Amino acid sequence: MDIILLGPPGAGKGTQAQRLVADRGMVQLSTGDMLRAAVKAGTPTGLQAKAVMEAGALVSDEIVSGIIGERLDELGAEPGLIFDGYPRTAAQAASLDELLAARGRKLDYVIELVVDEDALVERITGRYTCAKCGEGYHDRFKQPAVEGVCDVCGSTEFKRRPDDNAETVRTRMAEYRAKTAPILPHYEAQGLVRRIDGMADIAHVTAAIEGILGEG
Repeated sequence: MDIILLGPPGAGKGTQAQRLVADRGMVQLSTGDMLRAAVKAGTPTGLQAKAVMEAGALVSDEIVSGIIGERLDELGAEPGLIFDGYPRTAAQAASLDELLAARGRKLDYVIELVVDEDALVERITGRYTCAKCGEGYHDRFKQPAVEGVCDVCGSTEFKRRPDDNAETVRTRMAEYRAKTAPILPHYEAQGLVRRIDGMADIAHVTAAIEGILGEG
């Protein structure tokens, strides 16, 4: 199955994608990762992208499509795909349809993790991690058993990501809405869009995604 996972930063796309990779052997395709890999490997499109980036310009849709095409050819027909961070515009959505069709593939579902903005702000701004082992905690939802001491390694040093603040989160939400709104009608017209409560706990979200994939 080939799917797109949609949702703003913090909605849990990464966690769910990792579970699909582990449980179903799917391949997560992040355009950022593919771009870096293509540049490093020196593929024809990667060389084009490198020249554009070195000139300080934005990589065009055409180049991104070329990199996705190269990756699809590498993978062959076997694994199911999870598209992450692409497409972001109606033009990219149309381009992806063409790329897949040319290789005998098609999207099965576009799954959107729907979130409550205020709750998501609380979820993200409360996050922190152990500075030593990376164990994750939250001001409200998951505090160490002993205050100030990591449950896993006993360290007393913790850190927060500087961009985990309310202003940044709301800006990211606004960007997501602006970028995602144009592609949803494209997929709704094809009957591909399914929506899940992204504020549910991780296991419930996983079960809901499995339920959707089971429809196919």
